Amino acid sequence: MNILKKCNLCPRNCSVNRYNTLGYCQQSNKIRIAKAALTYFEEPCISSSKGSGTIFFSGCNLGCVFCQNKDISKKNYGKYISIKRLAEIMLELQSKGAININLVTPTPHVINIAKAIKLAKKEGLVIPIIYNTSSYENVETIKLLDGLIDVYLPDLKYYDDKYAKKYSNAKNYFQVATNAILEMYRQVGNPIFDKDDNIVKGIIVRHLMLPTLKEDTKKVLYYLYNTYHDNIYISIMNQYTIIEPLKYEELNHKVKDKDYDEVIDYAISLGIKNAYCQLDNTSSKDFIPNFDLEGVVKN
Repeated sequence: MNILKKCNLCPRNCSVNRYNTLGYCQQSNKIRIAKAALTYFEEPCISSSKGSGTIFFSGCNLGCVFCQNKDISKKNYGKYISIKRLAEIMLELQSKGAININLVTPTPHVINIAKAIKLAKKEGLVIPIIYNTSSYENVETIKLLDGLIDVYLPDLKYYDDKYAKKYSNAKNYFQVATNAILEMYRQVGNPIFDKDDNIVKGIIVRHLMLPTLKEDTKKVLYYLYNTYHDNIYISIMNQYTIIEPLKYEELNHKVKDKDYDEVIDYAISLGIKNAYCQLDNTSSKDFIPNFDLEGVVKN
């Protein structure tokens, strides 16, 4: 069965035929990407000094009001490419020195991405593949990637679903996301690093702290540590950036330093050891990519 003819890749379960109409994610049956380049602002074990080979896909199945990548997630900026071209892009990034292939917002494109990975591996792709996701995923979709993904980089955005509904238009986010992460862990297991301390297998769960949601953040950390202990890494992020004024006044502020410090102290008190924290001055538009089709069209 061709899944894209009745698309249920994500929990939206739109059931649309993507060959002739679009669902929530605004994507057709074709791959659409906005940029493919080396990036250096991920966690140290992902970027290192050589860079992560990052491919930014168009479309998104969430609806975060504070999204920093609106040009691709909501405005659908990008260019259609073939499966063969996506495989070529992966190989080109490897030839530029990328230490991994980093697939950003890949969910709407899973079917074609899987085909491209298989093709690229046949042609000589050997670096790890990273699946960089919001975690609003159907478990059956993640199962389609078993054996193809080396590192999962999922978000766990919220604990309380009232915030997920309000800020990301996502029902049952916590249950959906945690089920997906469990399947990711089943596939890749405990973290493995190479001699240069770059991750080559495992999971890093990201949590972006939002203004006023300090207690929700603590609940996310408690769940992750009590479920996985030190068998995953947790990235506790304070880089929330205000792109434009939002209708929710509580989101029109940066995360307070004292709140972030309190969260880090809480993580330490839980016993969390495998974690990444961020220093000051991470809340900046300078870290938002310029979506300019770099690396998309073959030179």
